[in-house]
Amino acid sequence: MKSLHCIALHTVRYNDSNNILTAFSLEEGRVSLLIPASASREARRRRAITMPMSFFECVANYRHGHSIANISDVKQSIPLPGLTGNPIKITVALFLAELLGTILRETPEDALLFDYLAYAARQLNDADNGETANFPIHFLYRLGRFLGIEPDTSTYRRGRVFDMLDGTFRDSAPLHRRFLDGSDAEAVYMLSRMSWDNYGMFRFNRDQRRRILAAIIDYYTVHYTSLTRLNSLEVMKELFD
Repeated sequence: MKSLHCIALHTVRYNDSNNILTAFSLEEGRVSLLIPASASREARRRRAITMPMSFFECVANYRHGHSIANISDVKQSIPLPGLTGNPIKITVALFLAELLGTILRETPEDALLFDYLAYAARQLNDADNGETANFPIHFLYRLGRFLGIEPDTSTYRRGRVFDMLDGTFRDSAPLHRRFLDGSDAEAVYMLSRMSWDNYGMFRFNRDQRRRILAAIIDYYTVHYTSLTRLNSLEVMKELFD
C-alpha cells in the first residue's frame, strides 16, 4: 500500500460498479485509480472529492506493472471552495484538466510540476473576474517551463518571427509553416512579462484573448499532436468578454 497525493484529471466508466479516475500524483506521476460508481454515500463523497482539478490524498495498492489501483482513505488535501460554486471557474478547471490529461500521458513523478499545479489551482480559487479571464493564458504559458517547451525570449527582437518548432525568435520566416509573425509574435514576448502578481492587469478584448489562446494551443499542438481533439476548447473561446 502506498500513500498518494493527487490532482484529479478525468473519470470514465469502467463497469457497472466502478469508474476509472485518471490523476497526476506527486509520488508516481500519472496513475489510474478505481473509484465506486454506485449511489452509496461513500461513493458520492469520493466522486465529489475527485472532481477535475481537485486535490486529494489516498492510500492505493499501487504496484509498477499494474495499470489500475484500488484506493482507500480518500480525503481532500487542498480545499478549493472558490471553484465549486463558480460556473466560470468550473469551466476553466474542466478545460485545464482535459488538457493536462492529454499532455501528461507518459509523465513520471515530477515534484516541481506537481507543486506548480497546486499553486496554480490556489490562484484560480482566489482569482477575481479579471484574473479568471486571463488565468488560462498565463497558466499555459508558465506550464511550458515544466514541460521543456517554454519560449526562449532571450532571442526576441522587435520584428522577428517566432518559430514554434524550436521555441525561438528568428530574423526571417522558417521553411515550415509553424511560426508566428507580426502582432502574434509580439504577443509571445508580451506574455513572458506576465507574473502571478500582475497577470490580471493585462487587458484584452474577447477577440484578442481568443487569438492568444488559439496561438498557445497551436504551439502546444506542435509538441502534443493529440491536443487537436480538446472538447472544451470551443467553450473556453466563448467564455469571456
